[in-house]
Amino acid sequence: MIGAILAGIADWNQFRLPGVGLAFEMTRDMELFMDAPWYSGGQLPWLGWAVNILVWIIGAWLVASFSGVTKFRPLTLRRMQRFREIKRGYWSLITLLVLGFLAALDFIVVGSEALAVRHEGKWSFPAFSYDIEKGEFYGMEGEGAAGPPDYRQLSKSWKEAELDSLVIFPLWRYAPTGDAITALATPLKVDGDVLYEGRKPFNGYASKVYDLERPELRHISYRFRDGLRDGRAEGWNEEQERVYGATYRKGKLVIGSESYSGKGSVEEFLGKDTSEIVHVHFQPAPPSRDHWLGTTSQGYDVISYLYGGLQANFQAALVYIPLVYGIGVTIGLLMGYFGGTFDLIVQRFIEILSNVPSLFVIMIVSLSVPAAVKEDYGLWIIVGISVVFGWMGMTYLMRTSALKEKSRDYIAAARVMGATTPRILSKHLLPNSVSIVVTLIPFSISGLVMSLAALDYLGFGVPVRYATWGKLLREGLENLSSPWLAATAFFALVSLLVLVTFVGEAVREAFDPKKFSFYK
Repeated sequence: MIGAILAGIADWNQFRLPGVGLAFEMTRDMELFMDAPWYSGGQLPWLGWAVNILVWIIGAWLVASFSGVTKFRPLTLRRMQRFREIKRGYWSLITLLVLGFLAALDFIVVGSEALAVRHEGKWSFPAFSYDIEKGEFYGMEGEGAAGPPDYRQLSKSWKEAELDSLVIFPLWRYAPTGDAITALATPLKVDGDVLYEGRKPFNGYASKVYDLERPELRHISYRFRDGLRDGRAEGWNEEQERVYGATYRKGKLVIGSESYSGKGSVEEFLGKDTSEIVHVHFQPAPPSRDHWLGTTSQGYDVISYLYGGLQANFQAALVYIPLVYGIGVTIGLLMGYFGGTFDLIVQRFIEILSNVPSLFVIMIVSLSVPAAVKEDYGLWIIVGISVVFGWMGMTYLMRTSALKEKSRDYIAAARVMGATTPRILSKHLLPNSVSIVVTLIPFSISGLVMSLAALDYLGFGVPVRYATWGKLLREGLENLSSPWLAATAFFALVSLLVLVTFVGEAVREAFDPKKFSFYK
C-alpha cells in the first residue's frame, strides 16, 4: 500500500522508482495504454494508475482485515514451524526473496545509465528521470551532443581531463540489452621478442589499438605463432581505412614486404601513440576483468543479461500467478458450491479448452502479430495466452474441496444466519482450501519459467529488447566455441527451478494433514 502511494507520487512528478513503479514502467512501454484523450496533457499511463489504485485498495483491505489479528491459529503456527524445519525449502525461499528484491531494484543494481551526475556544480539523476539527458548538457560537442551520452566514456574523459565532476553508476554498469559492446581487449605480456598469454606463448591474432575502450578501432594487427610474429600484418588509420601491410617470418620482417598508402611516412604511422599489443575479442567475447562471464553474440554483458532474464521471469510471474489463481480458484469454488447445470457447463467448456495445444497457439500468434505490436506487447501477449490456458488445472481441485466443505455443518449454520454466497465463498470455503492454492503456486511458477525459456529457445518468445534465458541458451548452442554462454544460461535456469521446486516440496510437506494426525 505504501509502495503504491510512493509509485503514484513519483510518476506524477515524472520520476522513476525501481520496483514499486513496475506498473507505470510496463504501461509506458506500451503506447496503446498511454493514450488518454480526456487528459489535457495528451498522454497518461492510465493502465499503470488503474493497477496502482487496485494494488492500494487490496493493500488497504488486507491491512483492515488483519489489523485485529494478534496471532495465528495453532494449525497455521504448526505449519509454519514445520516449513522452517525443512531447511532446503526454507533457505530456498530466503534465496528467492533476496533474488526478487535484487530484481526489484532494477537500474540501481544493473544498468548503463548513471544514477547521479555532478557537473559544473549541478546535480542530475538520469536513471531516475523519464526525460533523456543529452550530451550537450554535460559539455559534450559534436555528434554525441545531440543524443544521450555514454556515461562510461563520459566518466573516463572527465577523469583524464581532471575535471571536478562525478558520475555515480549502478553496482554493475552494463544494461541487459541495448548496450552492445563491439569488442573486448585482454592484455598480453611481452618478454623480449616473445608474446605470452599467461604462461604460454601466444598463438593467433593480436593488435595495437587506438583506444582500449574501443578495441575494434585497430591500429596494426599481427599474426603470431609460438609467440613470434609470423604471417601477414595489416594496419588501419583512425578512420579504419586499410593503409599498411607487411609480412613477418619467425619474428622478422620480410624485406620488401611493407606497403603503405596513408598520409605521412610509414615511420610516422608505425610510431603513433597507441596501446600495447592486446588480444582483441569480437563477440561473443570470453570472460574478462570487466565482463566476468563474457559477452553474448550481440555484445551484451552476460551478467546483465542474466539479470534481465531474472527480471522478465519475476515480472511474468507477478502478472500470471494472481490472474490464473484468481480465475481458477473462483470458478472452481463456484462449480463445487452451486453444482448442477452450472457445474456441467463449465466442465464441458474446460474439456474443450484443455484439448487446445497452448504452445502451438502461442507460436501461431507470435508469427501472426505485426512486428511493431510484438515489440511493444510481446511478453504480455504470451502471458495473456498462458493465463487463458493455465487456470483450468486447479478448478477441479477447488471444486472437490468446495463439494466436500459445503455439506458440513458450519456452512449450513452460515446460511441459516443469513450469510451471502460471496461471504460463504470468501470467509468459509476459501480459507479451508488455501492449502491447495499455496501448494500449487511454486509448481505453477516453475511451469511458467520453463514455458518462457522453451518459447524463447525456439524463437517464438518475447521481443529482442527483453533479455531471456531461453535466447541465451540458444546462443550458447549456436556458438559451441563459446561455452560460457550455454553454461551460464543452463546454470541460471536449473538453479531457479531447483529453488522453486524445493520451496514447493517444503510447502506441500508442511501443509500435509498427516503430519498433524495421530491415530491410536
